[in-house]
Amino acid sequence: MVRRKQHHRHRTRRRTVPGTPPGTVTVDPDAPPSTLHILAYGRDDYVEKDLTQVSEIREFLGHYPVVWVNVDGLGNLAMLMQLATLFDLHPLAMEDVVNVHQRAKVEPFGNRTFLVARMVRLGESLEPEQISLFVGPNFVVSFQEREGWDCLESVRERIRRKVTRIREAGPGYLAYSLLDAVVDNFFPVLEAFGERLETLEDRIILAPDRNAIAEVHGVKRELLTIRRSIWPQREALNVLVRDDVPNFDNDTRLYLRDVYDHAVRIIDLVETYREICSDLMDLYLSSVSNRMNEVMRVLTVISTLFIPLTFIAGLYGMNFDPDSSPLNMPELRWYFGYPLCIALMVLISAAQGYFFWRKGWIFGGKWDGPVLPDPAPGSPERSP
Repeated sequence: MVRRKQHHRHRTRRRTVPGTPPGTVTVDPDAPPSTLHILAYGRDDYVEKDLTQVSEIREFLGHYPVVWVNVDGLGNLAMLMQLATLFDLHPLAMEDVVNVHQRAKVEPFGNRTFLVARMVRLGESLEPEQISLFVGPNFVVSFQEREGWDCLESVRERIRRKVTRIREAGPGYLAYSLLDAVVDNFFPVLEAFGERLETLEDRIILAPDRNAIAEVHGVKRELLTIRRSIWPQREALNVLVRDDVPNFDNDTRLYLRDVYDHAVRIIDLVETYREICSDLMDLYLSSVSNRMNEVMRVLTVISTLFIPLTFIAGLYGMNFDPDSSPLNMPELRWYFGYPLCIALMVLISAAQGYFFWRKGWIFGGKWDGPVLPDPAPGSPERSP
């Protein structure tokens, strides 16, 4: 847990010194090395391979209608700057690529469109990741923080199949497909959170403990992270749908409306689950309070049972001498005085226990509360 929090603080730290000129690209020294993967395709053909040099990309540009270059890892400054030169990427946008705490956004730079989105993965904890996209007339360049996982494999599979719409469309449709995969990946993550909340609800109802409420607090904190990721993403999608953005035609905007609707649904789910977390916290406090009330009720009943018995024991424990006066506890000389005193104590305890049971205070007894009248004939509340 501590390691994850430290990692989160490290990711949100800006590395450029205040006063640095705009557009200065400073990579994180702990960022993983950069790797290149290219997927170039057209209607009838596609090629996919890993690259070692940026210069190898030139042989694909102009030979395929769409070239998708994906970069995993942001630790190689030289490679990033070579890509920026090759594709004419604006320095301000490249600065946002390496500073991975950006909000989701859409920014046009001439005939290039720069997009920032956030992916999430649920492992031992929630792992958000920034993905940056540059959409040009015949290319898409994507930058991911680290290698090993992304939610874009479904897009790659669609490109590998020949008869698909993506093979016939342009780079704007590819960018839409990537955003659609990123947004849809939130749904299985939220489903996992929903199952965890159901399990926590059962635990809190049956046996509330501190570990359960700590887990609820952790879920609520991670839901807040998801909310911070998806809320700006909805605004960015709205810009793509509403405004005239380079490389996104009207046909692609129709599909982007569907992604926007998915983002709205995700926000609704996040808000619902956050309310459930708050309700579970209230339920935990109520359960603890009810358990305390049960304990106090049992202790009160026990104390009440012993009050008359203590009175009797204290009364006959007084040091009066019957020989001094016939009024000084003459029952102390009775032959059956002690058995009668014990019997009286048992009888009083039994009478009190029966009274408490009739009131429903102990052992789930019958409650002598008010009896509601039966509904009138023909009323909606009356059972058939």
